[in-house]
Amino acid sequence: MATGLAAVALTVSGFLNVSGAAPREYIVLQSTTSTQNSGLLDYLIPIFRNKTGIGVRVVAVGTGQALKNGRNGDGDVLLVHARAAEERFVAKGFGIERRDVMYNDFVVVGPAADPAGIRGTSDVTAALAKIATRRIAFVSRGDESGTHMRERSLWAFIDIDPDGFSGGWYRETGSGMGATLNVAVGMGAYAITDRATWVGFRNKADFGILVAG
Repeated sequence: MATGLAAVALTVSGFLNVSGAAPREYIVLQSTTSTQNSGLLDYLIPIFRNKTGIGVRVVAVGTGQALKNGRNGDGDVLLVHARAAEERFVAKGFGIERRDVMYNDFVVVGPAADPAGIRGTSDVTAALAKIATRRIAFVSRGDESGTHMRERSLWAFIDIDPDGFSGGWYRETGSGMGATLNVAVGMGAYAITDRATWVGFRNKADFGILVAG
């Protein structure tokens, strides 16, 4: 298993159309909060609308919730980032096809003081181990998003169950990436985020990318 913060493919999965459904003038896009926070949809949707005459209604949630919404038929397209879950979604007949459309990567951000001493660490699991060993505040999305799934897999790789420290140095927001970053900055805590959201995030204070790659 790779332990780095490798690039993550965002994918589009079209839903199976319901027979006899009335035509609409819009589609429903189930998207990740990370994609919405990046500002990309604000750029792309007007172009799509001008070219097709079709509007787009965005539901921005974590990947897990987007896939659940998709299974319930509450959308036309998914833009998510959890390859194995996406492949299962299509294999079980909930979607028509899956395509890689773009890439993002995850980074660890934290305060300039870097109390866990992880700056420049090339192995993200080693960085997480330092945070856990020193009981330094870490904020997780805790929302079953693709980012949260990746974070959990990294803790599992080093045999650490962060649930045992919930409410202590390990905090879960149950929120999207932007809101989670705001909490992390407010607490002076570390967090894992996708790079695109971080680039567009405006409340950085003295925070920066400490681990990448």
